[in-house]
Amino acid sequence: MRERARERAAPVDGHRARKRFGQHFLVDTGVVRGIVDAIAPQDGQHIVEIGPGLGALTGVLLERVDAIQAVELDRDLARRLRGRYPAARLALHEADALVFDFGLALPADARAAGQRLRIVGNLPYNISSPLLLHLLEQRAIVDDLHFMLQKEVVDRIVAGPGSADYGRLSVLMQSFCHCVRLFDVPASAFDPPPRVESAVVRMALRRERDAADPAPLQTVLAVAFGQRRKMLRGTLLPWLAQRGVDAPEIEPTARAEEIGIDVWWTLADRVAARGPAGPVV
Repeated sequence: MRERARERAAPVDGHRARKRFGQHFLVDTGVVRGIVDAIAPQDGQHIVEIGPGLGALTGVLLERVDAIQAVELDRDLARRLRGRYPAARLALHEADALVFDFGLALPADARAAGQRLRIVGNLPYNISSPLLLHLLEQRAIVDDLHFMLQKEVVDRIVAGPGSADYGRLSVLMQSFCHCVRLFDVPASAFDPPPRVESAVVRMALRRERDAADPAPLQTVLAVAFGQRRKMLRGTLLPWLAQRGVDAPEIEPTARAEEIGIDVWWTLADRVAARGPAGPVV
């Protein structure tokens, strides 16, 4: 995104950011509009915002569409949002997004018609990875995700093989989503400013893996990346051999970050064919 004069959106008076919720409120209206432009929301879509906070993103979304839904954990912020927007425009779920059943946001008739959720948000950085994994579990009802995340997390999501950032999160997210980094966001765009830089990422779900079980893949990745500096001849390959799984695609001297996603899925399929792998120790 090009540099521009940063206007400050007017915050709701009297709310102090709470560290336990990882609250850093987006106040740069140029960044907010850039996110909404990237989302390109349309009336009739089922849009769910995670962590609307002071409503900076909420307000601009509601300039573009008639109604959205939101999931907010902070009861004070939820009360303020209800005071600003009628329920017909903002359907608010007062809940923890880490355990929220996003199926509650998709009416049965919409699901029967093949419609899915579009989920957006400026996520609390302390829960971003577990929240992404939670959303993958519900991916069959999700169309796409547009999130503001810590820059280092986005680096990991979009990294390719051979990169120091390439790891378990890269393989998992790219296995189930088409991941595109949109733009970076400086700490000055937030109040209070975080100690890290941020970035916006789009993750569009890959429909061909809706029915795939990620558990065998997660097990294989945990073994391989658990000691990522070691060659796979000392970590993954012995573990596979103990389970009677051949891996001719893997050079013994290779390290986990050198292996492409298709190979990881091939190995996961072989592990799954052998039955439950048991806990990784």
